[in-house]
Amino acid sequence: MLKIFGIGLNKTGTTTLGKSLQLLGYSHSSYNLRYLKQVSRGLYRDLFRHVALFDSFEDWPYPLAYEQLDRQFPGSKFILTRRSSAKVWLTSLESHSMRTDPRIGCDTRILAYGWSYPQLNPAAHISRYESHLIRVRTYFQNRPNDFLEVCWEEDSSWDTLCAFLDKPQPTLPFPHENMGSIVAHSNFELNERVLRSELRKIATRDS
Repeated sequence: MLKIFGIGLNKTGTTTLGKSLQLLGYSHSSYNLRYLKQVSRGLYRDLFRHVALFDSFEDWPYPLAYEQLDRQFPGSKFILTRRSSAKVWLTSLESHSMRTDPRIGCDTRILAYGWSYPQLNPAAHISRYESHLIRVRTYFQNRPNDFLEVCWEEDSSWDTLCAFLDKPQPTLPFPHENMGSIVAHSNFELNERVLRSELRKIATRDS
């Protein structure tokens, strides 16, 4: 059975991709901290079992496991979402880090990026973003039937996605999910306190 993997880093339009795939009729699975923890340790057995149950996927841990998934599920399709620039992505990631529950968000970001908050090392995050794009493009070079790169800021229509998946275009408008400007900031003050504490630790260590 065809599997479709979104392998862009978070805050590159992964939620929009997930909603689009659901509207196209695929059974979909998104972020899973349990599998992210396992993949970060090089363990894939449970993830493979989970993938067997669904058609499409995005968010963590899939950007970290595309090579293993490609070998385990030959004939799959991979979609790399990106932002219009690394700076735009970093700004979105920073904003998102202040809205998420720090008890979950910090664990996820440490596993994915090595830092609890992008504000602690913006340069490392920019490097991570740019190197991910390069690695994915290199891995899938000369495989246009298996790989699509999209930026919703540049192409927010059904045309490219449906052509890649060989699916008819829905009559519903193309979705734009999880836009930061309309998400509640209920965790902002708590994240501010945690981030200030982390910054003080770095300042003390470097002094």
